[in-house]
Amino acid sequence: MTRRYPSIFAVFVTSVIIALIANPVSAQADPTGGADGARWREVHDTDMIYPEVNVQWDVPIRMSDGTILQANIYRPANADRTPVNVKMPVVLNMTPYTKLLSAIAGAAVANPILLPFAEQVISMVDLSGTPIDGVDDLAGAITSGQIRTFGADFNLVRSGYTQVVVDVRGTGFSQGSWDVMRQREQQDTLETIDWASKQEWSNGAVGMSGSSYSGINQIYAANKNPAALRAIFPVAPGGDLAHSIMLAGGALGTVIVPGLILGVNAAKMIPNVASMLNGTFDWKWLSDRIENPVPFVPLLIQALTQPSMTDMPPELAALYTADGPARQAYQDHADKITTPTFIFGGWFDLFAYDEVEMFQKIPLAGGKKQLLMGETYHFTVGAGRRNIGPGHPPRVEVLQRAWFDKWLKGIDNGIDEYGPATLYQQGNGWTTATDFPRPGSDYQRMYLSDQPSGTAPTALRDGSLQGALSGSNGRLTVAPGLTTLCSRDAAQQTAGAVAILAFCAKDSRIAESNALTFTSGPVTQATQISGAVNVRLNTVLDATDGYWAVTLNDVAPDGTSRQLTSGQVVASLRAYDPDRSKFAPNGDVVDPYTYLTLDKRLPLVPGQATGVDIGLLGTDALLEPGHRLRVDVYAMNFPKGLTLPSLLSESQLRPQHIQLDPANPSYMTLPSSVPLR
Repeated sequence: MTRRYPSIFAVFVTSVIIALIANPVSAQADPTGGADGARWREVHDTDMIYPEVNVQWDVPIRMSDGTILQANIYRPANADRTPVNVKMPVVLNMTPYTKLLSAIAGAAVANPILLPFAEQVISMVDLSGTPIDGVDDLAGAITSGQIRTFGADFNLVRSGYTQVVVDVRGTGFSQGSWDVMRQREQQDTLETIDWASKQEWSNGAVGMSGSSYSGINQIYAANKNPAALRAIFPVAPGGDLAHSIMLAGGALGTVIVPGLILGVNAAKMIPNVASMLNGTFDWKWLSDRIENPVPFVPLLIQALTQPSMTDMPPELAALYTADGPARQAYQDHADKITTPTFIFGGWFDLFAYDEVEMFQKIPLAGGKKQLLMGETYHFTVGAGRRNIGPGHPPRVEVLQRAWFDKWLKGIDNGIDEYGPATLYQQGNGWTTATDFPRPGSDYQRMYLSDQPSGTAPTALRDGSLQGALSGSNGRLTVAPGLTTLCSRDAAQQTAGAVAILAFCAKDSRIAESNALTFTSGPVTQATQISGAVNVRLNTVLDATDGYWAVTLNDVAPDGTSRQLTSGQVVASLRAYDPDRSKFAPNGDVVDPYTYLTLDKRLPLVPGQATGVDIGLLGTDALLEPGHRLRVDVYAMNFPKGLTLPSLLSESQLRPQHIQLDPANPSYMTLPSSVPLR
């Protein structure tokens, strides 16, 4: 009997079909968006249906409790700037930064002379390779389109959208007391969405835009699924605020939290000068400002001055209570979101943890939910791509326009086939993945050893990172210090300001001069790291509390130590919720969700060995052959985190110790595509 073999062509076709079924690849599996991406850029930049924008200033919106919020309404207009009489989708931005500032920003980028001139000047400045080459990324925030998401995007309006920018309660020109994203403010957002959907110029479909605080408001609105809300595009959004910035690891964010509170409270005192001149000044606005001039400032002062964890003022204690109203309000509840959501973030954004977590939790198929993560900071989350070269994603406002065209207008433009995870893979560049963490990595342990690696001559202590448990049995000591003022974590906490200094943000060797370092051998092949990382330390303290910070670094053959991710925890607040934490197949915790509550606090016994888990933010990186992994361990992480005085009084800033013990090893659990040694 003659055996019949299939033709080579038939085998090839069959293989392709099987591969596509097993691992479907979209035509848009390309960070640039391919041909569709080019069309999105062209549509945003050139497809203007209407010639002008009509602005209605300070339109009052009455909330259910009688408080008046003030809105600016941007409508497409004819050449004489009269609004067109067409019902169209509405894009809402709820801001605490005052719509006056967003109006100025919107007008500046819409100016046909000013923006091109600024872009031309910026293009003439190239500081790459200099000690301050991070200036290029900050300047790129102007050319990247990020500024258009701050307030009104005139190109978006002229293409057939009405944009509404509203001062949230107690800020800008709106009445009331600033509620700082809590329950009343969230209710205001829902009522404003409903109001916008019912106006004569609205077709009933509402989207939301905005960055940072305005991005957080989108998440908190979407998790309640109001009927009129059809799509959101949050840029640099937070979600679980207690864990991401307010009490990250139990430590206060020293720059962004006070900066936000003081900045908004100062800006909300700017009066509506026009109303003062035309006799329509809002005296209720003034009385509300006098009645509560500085919301949240007393709480901040309490946090910075409270000497003990006992007898805390009720409002401060509520932040350390799981069922307190503040902690309940500051939850993303992303698992309840059914609204199409495009999260635009960065690996070193203030809310990097929240961005990837919310993407994972949203119960929508890829396409209806999207994640874009750059190697960027909070101020540069839409920038930082200018000098990377070809292959980068479309500008942020281009993606936003395509997203709204799809979900608010029903235009089949391919944006639902983009991504769904568009990730800047550190050490490699822009990539597209089916999910985050991307497939192809397995968790493994790497053990901390006191055997020198010979690669960290400037570190406080040079140890090694090994794939097998060693017989190390020494004690390593590190004291709190301030070298982390020059670090990538400092750049993250300052929203990108310290990133101007490349020798701080792109090389950890200055910070490592007061760190215990543990470095692996060089990898022999390209190695992917994708997902959450945990470092477990067998610690000994000389006090009842302490503070641990850990970074994971990519060490190049020339010695450059580039931070990939980091984590921190106050030792007494180390307890984590097993129901909300994530674990490796072997049972190791890889993402410990700390309770951060007073009732779960576990003071340490001086001199007694205690295991502490430090969860590091999720990351995505590719180690090139010859590169090494390094774990840095610090006893302080200022300015990213500051132990509150009530905890600091217990730690007394004493030196801290890692007790290396084969019976109770210290190790890192990380996801890698290749077993490491």
